Amino acid sequence: MSTPTPAGDPVFTAFCAAGLWPGLGKRTAADLPAAGITGPDDVTADRLLKLPRVGRQRAERLFSSFLAARSTYEVVELLVGAGLNARLAVNSADALGPDAARRLRDDPWALLGLTGVTLADADRLAIAVLSGADRQDTRRGRAIVALTLRTATRDGHTVLPADLVVAALRAEQIDDPAAAVVAAVESGEVLEHAEGPRSPLHSQAREGTLTEAEDEDPDHEDEPQSLSLSLARYGMAEEAVAENVHRLSATSGRIADPASVRSVAKGLDPAQQAAVAQVLGAGISLLTGGPGTGKSRTVASLVKLLQAKGTEVALAAPTGRAAKRLEELTDHPAVTVHRLLGAQGMTGGFARNEEWPLDADVVVVDEASMLDVELTAALLEACPDGTHLLLVGDPAQLPSIGPGHVLGDLIDSGVVPVTELTTLHRQAEGGAIARLATGVRGGELVHVDSPDREVVIVPATGSAEAAKRVVQLVTDSIPRALGIDPSTVQVVTPVHRGPAGTIELNKALKAQLNPGEGTVFGFDVGDRVVATANHLDLEPIGFANGEVGVVTGTGEGSLDIAFASGPVKVNGKALSDLRHGWAITVHRAQGSEWPGVVVVLPPEAGGMLSRPLVYTALTRAQQHLSIVHASGAALARAVREVDVRPRRTRLATLLAELAE
Repeated sequence: MSTPTPAGDPVFTAFCAAGLWPGLGKRTAADLPAAGITGPDDVTADRLLKLPRVGRQRAERLFSSFLAARSTYEVVELLVGAGLNARLAVNSADALGPDAARRLRDDPWALLGLTGVTLADADRLAIAVLSGADRQDTRRGRAIVALTLRTATRDGHTVLPADLVVAALRAEQIDDPAAAVVAAVESGEVLEHAEGPRSPLHSQAREGTLTEAEDEDPDHEDEPQSLSLSLARYGMAEEAVAENVHRLSATSGRIADPASVRSVAKGLDPAQQAAVAQVLGAGISLLTGGPGTGKSRTVASLVKLLQAKGTEVALAAPTGRAAKRLEELTDHPAVTVHRLLGAQGMTGGFARNEEWPLDADVVVVDEASMLDVELTAALLEACPDGTHLLLVGDPAQLPSIGPGHVLGDLIDSGVVPVTELTTLHRQAEGGAIARLATGVRGGELVHVDSPDREVVIVPATGSAEAAKRVVQLVTDSIPRALGIDPSTVQVVTPVHRGPAGTIELNKALKAQLNPGEGTVFGFDVGDRVVATANHLDLEPIGFANGEVGVVTGTGEGSLDIAFASGPVKVNGKALSDLRHGWAITVHRAQGSEWPGVVVVLPPEAGGMLSRPLVYTALTRAQQHLSIVHASGAALARAVREVDVRPRRTRLATLLAELAE
């Protein structure tokens, strides 16, 4: 009977299997034991050199990257010791700093600051690292307050009523919710916002005046004031946006005579001319309207006027594709907002700020419905006194992926001048896409005659048939009948799961359009990919969440990808934030357009459908739109009745208060 080989170090094994060693691919990881590397002490450049396909330079690089990942390794030790998945350590150094393990030993509930961690996970870690871990521990209550607010930000909320946070604390058996809120506020991670005469919650808690009756009854007649809580980063961002909107409005001078609009007025309707004139005088102004109403043409005319006057203009958009389109339409350089602000990938901060502001006299940002509150705060802070900022967007689209409802709040506040374009200029050119979208924007699913097949409706009886139709349209019908290359056709679906969700559709489309083994992280040269997170630190320019690109080359544990904003070499943790991109969700498609778009609406999407979601999906198409319709009556009902869930924010109130 043969002697069993000694098992490797379970922490080391979990660390490698979780892909936490930067630059180490799965294939090389599988070869480690054969080279005598089964624990952290075995990792040397000389031993790594024994691995297949590893030369001296790569061995040195792998050794260095292992040493650099020491803080993550220490977190994995804690997690494995508590019986938790090592993958939870993925962002530990980013979220908790280089001494993440020490912080977790001091406060195991700090684990809740990492992505994908549940309260049950943090409780298990607490039992493993603390002697006498207690459900009523102040650190636990404080963490639940922050977790409740962080969970709400996933639905776009920047703020929550205090009574909802108290209810969440009670649901987790916290005996003294007020003390937990006090601890969260005093930690600096949470802000409280009180409107009216009532004193803040933590003062009441200290004085013992927060009674059970008051706590349970938010409409108590003695408390006319509402109390709300926010994570400090979002509360401060909303305050910064409000203050900077007020500052730009107060410091702007007129940069040109309104009469000068006549020089670029040819082809502009009165509303478009008024929008151009508005920018010349207002520190901040908004231009809104649906597709085909001439927003881009208005911006192009404004740029032409300003260039003729020698005024410095900066153009930007939230995504690489939108920036490229803006550049083509205006014949003026345009970049992503992140690039404009000089995003610092590793820190998440921006080089351009109050100390080093933007040089432009006029800043124009397209697709402003996608701006979340933190990005908007950074943008406004980088605009010096006297800057004129024009935000261009369509409030009928889905709101930003990140928290906040900036464009909607700016409109609702009534303190910023808004020009809404309503005349459909593309209609004369037979724009079936624009007519369909305009109907949906108004809450009606209109029948559109499209003899030139600009819009095609393809009915399907279920998800499986819908998926089959999608593949047929992309690989055969659209290229054959309309001459649109499959590489410029994008599939958009509301769901990830099911036969007509992104996962299965991407498998089916890859099999037809670019079959292969998935040599690096499941990808081959020629694969279309979509980014699911920001990685702006990658060379040379990084990529942003939602950007779609094509794999142009593969290396050991790296991919070369051509995005709309430029080429990027992707390696390390960033690889796990890429997915196949022939089929993407509506949210990821926002801010981008393609010559051909196939929108699939399977039955399982019924409960998710809303007017903004359908509208955003349809308006991604430039020349051709196929709608694979398998959601029955749910589609018309959603367009007629379902708006997105309102977001709880303070920005509109703050703006109105400052304007008083």
